[in-house]
Amino acid sequence: MSTREFSASGMAARTAAILFVFVIIFTGLLSGAYLWTKPAIEASAAEEKMKLVNEVLPAAEYDNALLNDTRTLPPTADLGLSEASTAYIARKGAQPVAVVLEAAAPDGYAGKIRLILALRTDGQIIGVRVTQHKETPGLGDYIEVKKDKNKARPWITQFAGLALNDLSEKAWKVKKDGGQLDYYAGATVTPRAVSKAVLKAARWFEANRNTLLAEGVAR
Repeated sequence: MSTREFSASGMAARTAAILFVFVIIFTGLLSGAYLWTKPAIEASAAEEKMKLVNEVLPAAEYDNALLNDTRTLPPTADLGLSEASTAYIARKGAQPVAVVLEAAAPDGYAGKIRLILALRTDGQIIGVRVTQHKETPGLGDYIEVKKDKNKARPWITQFAGLALNDLSEKAWKVKKDGGQLDYYAGATVTPRAVSKAVLKAARWFEANRNTLLAEGVAR
């Protein structure tokens, strides 16, 4: 090896070593930044979750740390979910009083409509909210409280207070299909999909209530 080749080889080695040191330092800084910001990120995520939960389950209804009293559910077709989800067990005086579930209507006009709903332990629905959808703006988006023009009684609130046996299977449909549930003219597919998903979720809870509540552990 010539002197020039030896010098070039040495320079390449030094450059590689310097780059390696920079990579180590940069990785360390990223790790440090992540660890430093992780509590704030987790707190923000928990706050967002609680905002959603509070829309379907008033805070006065329970006294436990809801986000810490959970069960992970496997993918559940009856809830419209192809992925694992979380059930939150609400308690008062250590006794279970309600459950908050995730669900989805797979047959919305523009795709899946994701939901969150709360049910009392006797099966009565406390509240339902849409958490994500791609329905047509101005038509199907009235399933969201903030976009519903009827501020006095938004469409989605008609499920509150209902229990599985309060209505027959036929009555759990929108009025256009012979049921008792309201809908807005010109946008039947969307409310039909949500109504069906809520009914299926109520049925799933009825069938799995004992197991769900028995395995929910107070923290």
